[in-house]
Amino acid sequence: MKTLTLLSSALLAVSLTFSTASFADGHMSKNDIVDTAVAAGSFTTLVTAVQAADLVDKLKEDGPFTVFAPNDEAFAKIPSETLNALVADEEALTEVLGLHVIAGKKMAADVVGIYQAVTITGRVLNIKVSGGEVFVNGAKVIATDIETSNGVIHVIDSVITK
Repeated sequence: MKTLTLLSSALLAVSLTFSTASFADGHMSKNDIVDTAVAAGSFTTLVTAVQAADLVDKLKEDGPFTVFAPNDEAFAKIPSETLNALVADEEALTEVLGLHVIAGKKMAADVVGIYQAVTITGRVLNIKVSGGEVFVNGAKVIATDIETSNGVIHVIDSVITK
């Protein structure tokens, strides 16, 4: 029972850390995932990539979806020639972007309770909680629970490529 209480306390602490990182203040947006990303202004590269991969309509569907969204700073970590080549290859770009989307609405409190999640392309994401921080395939979650009309966005600091 003591172990269960400690585990519950740890999960609560992580959930609270996630909640305070949210810049959406827990309010549901009337906009879908794409429109919310556009309005935020910090996902311009992601939005451009989603458009190049012809995934806008998919991310405007009812869903719900959970998107682990790399912000512009995350994309800036990729050398420009590598990023340009990726955007030019629609198949490869679609595969990489698919690594950032899972079916269902998984709020931060849900994410900390799972170790793996299957993406919409069938690939498996590994989720790790360490020292009060959450990582998805090595990318650190830096903001959470940005609710949209068709799901939720969690911001990550790196682009997931594998």
